[in-house]
Amino acid sequence: MEGKPIDVFNYGKMQRDFTYIDDIVEGVVRVMNKIPEPNAKWNGDNPDAATSYAPYKLYNIGNNNPVELMHFIEVLEDYLGKKAVKNLLPIQQGDVPSTYADVNDLIKDVGFKPSTPIEEGIKRFIEWYKCYNNIYTINR
Repeated sequence: MEGKPIDVFNYGKMQRDFTYIDDIVEGVVRVMNKIPEPNAKWNGDNPDAATSYAPYKLYNIGNNNPVELMHFIEVLEDYLGKKAVKNLLPIQQGDVPSTYADVNDLIKDVGFKPSTPIEEGIKRFIEWYKCYNNIYTINR
């Protein structure tokens, strides 16, 4: 928004699993109502945290649909009506070219898979951002 250059690593040849905030909230609400049950036969020799005396379970709540970084930037540019000044750089040491969320446990346990497309999520975010910063008012 300020016209400052943005660093784009690996020359934009990255994929990330961007997830819209409403999908994250929906996933959190669903899993917080699915409390793991303790297992009386739990054994420390073969531990399973999801069934221990104090059970817990970790869920990956992600869109499970990697998006090219350059596509993400292009969608932002379209909704902002402004081209980004890109500082194309090599990949950072220790970074990976692609990541994505494995949501199989989330689907199996609570029947939910985040699904808001990147275009819709960015559109909603930009609307919120502009309204929050008094750039314009949303008329719905």
